Amino acid sequence: MLKIDYMTLFENKIIKIILIISGTISLILGIIGIFIPLFPTMPFLLLTSACYLRSSSKLYNMLIENKYIGKHLVEYKENRSISKKVKYVTVISLWMSIGLSTLFIVSNNYIKILLLFIALAVSLHVLTLKSCK
Repeated sequence: MLKIDYMTLFENKIIKIILIISGTISLILGIIGIFIPLFPTMPFLLLTSACYLRSSSKLYNMLIENKYIGKHLVEYKENRSISKKVKYVTVISLWMSIGLSTLFIVSNNYIKILLLFIALAVSLHVLTLKSCK
């Protein structure tokens, strides 16, 4: 007779639901990061990918087959690289938003220096990643 451990099944379903919820929240934060330059995009999308991979093959496949982010996500995960176009767009949009913020929004000089330092650090990180096709 087949013995079923109902507690393990229940725990597995709860973990699966938690992973799907966490992945979806992470996906939303990653999408927000596309439009807000200092908000990270790729770490959230990688977290989404990991959560979906462990909880739902359907959601994982939808993520990596997405025409906007799928190829970037797969390329980054497999080779830790991004395209030159993405590098340039990222760095240009970052400096435009930081520049506008320091000129027109932020009045505190220490905050301006901090923002410029962050922009420099992010730019260096992005530009030192390998380039793919």
